[in-house]
Amino acid sequence: MAQTYDVVVVGGAAIGSSVACHLAMDPDFGGRVLVVEKDPSYARCASALSAASIRQQYSTAINVEISLYGIRFLREIGERLAVDGDRPDIGLHEGGYLFIATPEGVPVLAENHALQQRLGADIRWMDPAALNARFPWLAVDDLAAGTFGASGEGWFDGYGLMQAFRRKARAGGVDYLAGEVTGLVRSGGGISHVRLADGTEIACGAVVNAAGAGGPAVAAMAGLDIPVHNKKRMIFTFRCAEAVEGCPLLIDTTGVYVRPEGDGFLCGVVPPEDQDPDSDDFDVDFSLFEEIIWPALATRVPAFERIRTGRAWAGHYDMNLFDHNAFVGRAPGLSNFYLANGFSGHGLQQSPAVGRGLAELLVHGAYRSLDLGVLGFERLIEGRPIVEKNVV
Repeated sequence: MAQTYDVVVVGGAAIGSSVACHLAMDPDFGGRVLVVEKDPSYARCASALSAASIRQQYSTAINVEISLYGIRFLREIGERLAVDGDRPDIGLHEGGYLFIATPEGVPVLAENHALQQRLGADIRWMDPAALNARFPWLAVDDLAAGTFGASGEGWFDGYGLMQAFRRKARAGGVDYLAGEVTGLVRSGGGISHVRLADGTEIACGAVVNAAGAGGPAVAAMAGLDIPVHNKKRMIFTFRCAEAVEGCPLLIDTTGVYVRPEGDGFLCGVVPPEDQDPDSDDFDVDFSLFEEIIWPALATRVPAFERIRTGRAWAGHYDMNLFDHNAFVGRAPGLSNFYLANGFSGHGLQQSPAVGRGLAELLVHGAYRSLDLGVLGFERLIEGRPIVEKNVV
């Protein structure tokens, strides 16, 4: 006889474990939850390999609001996710993001800044003089303005956040199973069973697809085609011979980013579109650093001309090529199949709000705290992309 769970979550990294954790913490939910994770070491999941940062500097209200809740959650994580008095510490450092713009980029920067301020984000507008005074190591001759997250933006231990969700979920009675989902059994208008690679079938009341880069395959098992692709992203580290005091997470006009990490820095960039194929390998292309990243960094921060390179690694993001925003919510045409896919590099910072929202949807049938309806799959069917201008 098949085991039965009220909710089966496919994927146990930050998003999946946040959903499970929030279900376990909801006093109105008394059901059984199973998280199925094919790689319980989490060695190659995006949660462990990303740059692990959070910002409110987006151009769409939903992304700003998700991150405003996210930073509150991260600040209070010790209390929120404590287990038996053991309070997790994810090393949150609110060092801020700094977006900079040439004269041509000022209108978009100003529009985004107005939205961020209206929603309550602590983002400061800086002219070149202010930039030079705050960041004297920054080359500003070609710049017209910048926006800096004075609080509420920064970086943290992403792996630690994922494990904190996982530990809290398990303490709340959630079961974790090492296994790979290879099939979904449909019955009527929903999913009745989840099938694993070893032939095990698990009866379920609802299924949440939080499988990261494996999300499209799980969606296909339910008869759903989602435009999410597995894209490789590389992170490079280095040390600088000169001091670069007070460096935030800097987004250069070229798209190259850099931030402090320990006694050095880490950096990266989205590869050019014609050099960004779907990928499942973890090979590092050092030419990306040598030909694109380092020249841009040395131009923007002259101190970075003299560096010593360190380790580098590659990971994968589930990129939604429709509009680079996640699909969240119940899948159309299926009564009990829920999506949490295509986070396009924003999964860690969005995991608190998305986990809370999906738990509310599963338990109460509607979003109660923050309406995530705009992220529903219906926007793809209706051709309504969310236009996010601040894609990093």
